[in-house]
Amino acid sequence: MFVRIGRFAATHARAVLAVAVLFMIGAGVLGTTAFGKLQSQGFTDPGAESSQAQDLIQRNFGGTSDFLLLVQASSGSVDDPAVRDAAAGLSARVAADGELSQVASYWQTGLPALKSDDGRSALIAAHAPDQDKVEDLVSRYSGEQGPITVTAGGSAVANVDINDQVTKDLALAESIAVPLIALLLFVVFGSVVAALLPLVVGGIAVVGTFAELSVLGSLTDVSVFAIQLTTALGLGLGIDYALLTVNRFREELANSGDTRSAVIATVASAGRTIAFSAATVAVALAVLLLFPLYFLRSFAYAGVGVIVIAMISAVVVLPALLMVLGPRVNAGRLPWRRNLSTVSPRWARVARAVLRRPLVTALPVLAVLVLAALPLFNVQFGTPDERVLPVTAASRVVGDELRAHFPQNDSRAIQIVTEGQPTPAASADYTRRLSQLPGVTRVSSQSAPGAERWTVVTGGDSRSDQAQDLVKQIRALPAPGDVQVGGDAATLVDSKHTIGSRLPLAAGIIAVTTFLLLFLFTGSVLQPLRALLFNLISLSATLGVMTLIFQDGHGASVLGFTPLPLDTSMLMLLFCIAFGLSMDYEVFVISRIKEARDHGASLRDAVVDGLSHSGRIVSAAAALLAISLFAFGTSGVSFIQMFGLGTGLAVLLDATLVRGILLPAGMRALGRFAWWSPGPLRRFHDRFGVTESAPAPREKQPA
Repeated sequence: MFVRIGRFAATHARAVLAVAVLFMIGAGVLGTTAFGKLQSQGFTDPGAESSQAQDLIQRNFGGTSDFLLLVQASSGSVDDPAVRDAAAGLSARVAADGELSQVASYWQTGLPALKSDDGRSALIAAHAPDQDKVEDLVSRYSGEQGPITVTAGGSAVANVDINDQVTKDLALAESIAVPLIALLLFVVFGSVVAALLPLVVGGIAVVGTFAELSVLGSLTDVSVFAIQLTTALGLGLGIDYALLTVNRFREELANSGDTRSAVIATVASAGRTIAFSAATVAVALAVLLLFPLYFLRSFAYAGVGVIVIAMISAVVVLPALLMVLGPRVNAGRLPWRRNLSTVSPRWARVARAVLRRPLVTALPVLAVLVLAALPLFNVQFGTPDERVLPVTAASRVVGDELRAHFPQNDSRAIQIVTEGQPTPAASADYTRRLSQLPGVTRVSSQSAPGAERWTVVTGGDSRSDQAQDLVKQIRALPAPGDVQVGGDAATLVDSKHTIGSRLPLAAGIIAVTTFLLLFLFTGSVLQPLRALLFNLISLSATLGVMTLIFQDGHGASVLGFTPLPLDTSMLMLLFCIAFGLSMDYEVFVISRIKEARDHGASLRDAVVDGLSHSGRIVSAAAALLAISLFAFGTSGVSFIQMFGLGTGLAVLLDATLVRGILLPAGMRALGRFAWWSPGPLRRFHDRFGVTESAPAPREKQPA
C-alpha cells in the first residue's frame, strides 16, 4: 500500500502540492472562526450529582455566589461611617445591575459571614449568569473608590483570570520556543531547505485542526485549552515525521541517485513507520473520549485530528515536495555539516556498550526510574481553583483573603437541594441532623416554590479530605426527598469518581490496542509487552517527579506556584499524551531494528544498526519537542506548568534512558526469543500483518 502511495505522490507531485495549498487556504479561513466558539469550562461531569445540584440551584434559586466583590477599608473598619457610605453606594449599584442576580451585601444584610474576622474587609456576593459578561463586570467595579478598595473574585472571575493568563502564557511560550526550535532545526537538518520542511507538515496539521475545532465547536462544547495541544503537538509531530522522512529520503537518494525511486522507497519504509506511529499516539488520545468532562474530550478531538492530518501530510504532501525538490533538499547546507549522513556512530557505540554489559548499564537506569516513581504512593488528587494562579491575580487575592479571614463564608460551602417542598418539621429535623455531622459549623436553609436548599459550612478547606468525607456522610444521611449534593467538595468527589471509574477501561483499551498495533508491526508478542513495561516504568517516574514538585512543593519558590493536590484531568491528559509520544519513538527505533533483522542481520547487529540509524532522529525530535513543552513551564497557571514540564520530561526520559539503554538491554535479555510468537499468531501476522517493505527498485524517469 505504501509503495502505491509513494508512486502516487511521485507521479502527481505538483497536483498534490496544489491541493495542499488549497486545503491550507480553506482550512485557514475556517480555522480563524474556531477561537470564538471554544469554551473555558469543562472540568466537571455534567451527569454527576454535583452538576445536577448546580443545575437545580440555578433553576430554582438563581444560582450560587460565583461573583464576589472584596471591599477593603483603606483605613479603619468597614463599619466606619465613610467606608459604610461608600460601600452602601456600591452595593446599591451592584443590586441594580441587570447582569448580576442574587446580590447580598454586608452593608445591606448585616450578615456576620460577609465580614472578615479582623473587620477590615467585607463582601458583596452575587451570581453572574453570563460568563461572557464577567470581564466587563470586573472592570466596572474593581479599583479604588474613595475610602474603599474593591477587588473582584469568585469562581466566575477565576475562570476569566485563568483564560487571560493562559493566553498570555501561550504567547510567551511561543516567543521562547519558536526561535530556539527554528535555530535548532537548521542544526539538526543541516541545511536551510530541509529545516523548513517540518513547518510544512506542522503548519498543515495545525491549520487543519483549527478548522476541525471550528466545526466541532459549532456542534458541541470544546475547551479553549485544546488550542495549546494543537500547536504544540502539531509542531512536534511535524518535526518528528519530517526528520524521519527527510533522513530516509537522503539515505535512499544517496543509494539510488534517482529522486523518484528515493521518494517511493522513503514512503514504503518511513511512511509505514509514520502511519503506525500515528496510530499508537491517536489511540492513546482517543481514549479521552471515554470521559464525560468536555475538557478531556476536547483534547481527544484536537489530538486525533492533528495526528491524522500530520500523518497524511507527512506520507503524501511531504514526499510530493521532496519529489519537486530532489537533491535541492540539501540546499543551503551549513558550512560545518559537510557530511549529512543519517548514521550516528555515537548511538552505535552506545548500543554496543549496552549489549556488551546489559545488567551494568540497565540496572542503574531502572533504579533511578523506580526511585523517581516512589512519590506516587503519596499522590493526592484535586480540582483546580484560583490557587493555580499567581498570588497577584485578582481572584487569587480574594480567595486567599476568604480562606484567611472569612471562616463562615459560604461561597464554597456544601450545597444540598431538592425539588419538592418538604414539611417544615422534616426540613428542621434534616437541618438538625446535618448540623450534628463532624466538621459542620453552620447550616442554613432556603425555600423556593417547589424546592428546598440547605447550605452547609465547614471550618476547613473546601477541598480537604475532611470535606470530601463530609460529602459522603451527607449523601448517606436520610433526607426529606431526593436531595442532590453539590459544591466544591462534592464536585471533587464526583470528578475523582468519574475519572477513577473509567480509568481501568481506558488503560485496558490503550494496552490492548497498542499491543495489537505493535504485534502487527513486529510479528512478535514479546516486543509489545517489553514496550508497554518500559513505558509504564518511565511514565511512573515522570508522574512521581510531578508529585514531588507540584504537590509536595519542591521547587515551588523557583517556579512560582502554590503546591496543591494534582489536578485529576490534567494528570490523565499528561499520561495519555506522554504514553502516545513514547510509543511514537518506540516505533521509530524498532522499525529500523526489524528492518535490519529482516535483511538477515543478527540480533546484536540489528540493534546496533537500528539505533545508529534512528537514535539521532529520536533524540533530536525529543529535544526539539521538549523545548516547546518546557516553554510552558513559564506559565502562571500551575496545571499548565505541570503539563509542560511533565510531558517534556517524559519525552526526554523515553528518548534517552528508555530507547538508548533499556531497549537494547531488553533486546539482549530476550535474545533469540525477541521476535517470538506462537504458531497461530505467527500465521495470523503473516497473513494480516504489515511487513517492512524492501527499498523500491530504481525506476527510470519517463522520457
